[in-house]
This record gives sequence, C-alpha cells and structure tokens, in this order.
Amino acid sequence: MTALNRVPSLMARAGTASALTLAAVGGSIVVPGLATDASAAGTATKALQIAASKKGSPYQYGATGPRRFDCSGLTQYSFKKAGKKLPRTAAQQYNKTHHISAKSRKAGDLVFFHSGSSVYHVGIYAGKGKIWHAPKTGSVVRLEKIWSKSVWYGRVS
Repeated sequence: MTALNRVPSLMARAGTASALTLAAVGGSIVVPGLATDASAAGTATKALQIAASKKGSPYQYGATGPRRFDCSGLTQYSFKKAGKKLPRTAAQQYNKTHHISAKSRKAGDLVFFHSGSSVYHVGIYAGKGKIWHAPKTGSVVRLEKIWSKSVWYGRVS
C-alpha cells in the first residue's frame, strides 16, 4: 500500500473532528513517507496554529503574551514562537512584510487594517475571509470574519 493510499484510512482513524480542527487552523496532516522536504509545516502555518491556540486569551493593550495580547502582540508572539522576528506595532510589522494582493493571500499571512495610509490593526489570515486576532479591550483572542475592505496583506519572509 502506498503512502497516498493510506491517507483515507488515517483520516478515518483521526476522525472527522480532528480533520475539521486541522482545517480550521490551516493545519495539514503529516503522512510518513509522503512529505518530500524536511519541514512539514512552514513558518506561517506554525504562527497561525500558535495564534489559534491562544483562543480566549484576554486582550490587554501593550501585552505580548503568553497569556494576554494586543493585536500586534499576538502576531509578534505567534511568529516568534514559529521562528521569525517581527517588530512590535502593527504599522512596524506592515513595513517589515512583503506586501501582497488579496488574490495572493494565504493562511498565515498578516492582514493589516488601515485608515488612509495609517495601519491601526493586524491579524493572521486563517483562510475563507477570516483572521485570528486580539480585537479590543474587553474582548479575547478569536477567529472572526474580516469586516472591512480597508485591508492590506503582508507576508512574513
């Protein structure tokens, strides 16, 4: 039996809930013998999974984790744990990323909310028009639909 033929049986054993959880956080199923490169998940995927793991953590202005976050604190923390350094604020992070179009966006890219030329918020793109982010005082880290058309996208390299 080839590795590709084993995927359905592995999925059946993992269960639908596990597959849906992986899909929700942009994860992938690693099948021994199927991956051709040593790195099973890229930095962006790891950062996305780390952000998702912080679901329910309280928002606190200026907080950078591990238990409380503001928006850029969550993205900075997530990418740092995934092996990439980002500056502290949303605007500084925007200036450090490779700017991409909405059509080119992928799970794990950063989504920057702006008013004119000023960036005021950042989250991690989760796919299907949603982001993981730390919204505001009194809220918690959560998955939410992108609510504005005034967004730019950046890829951490």
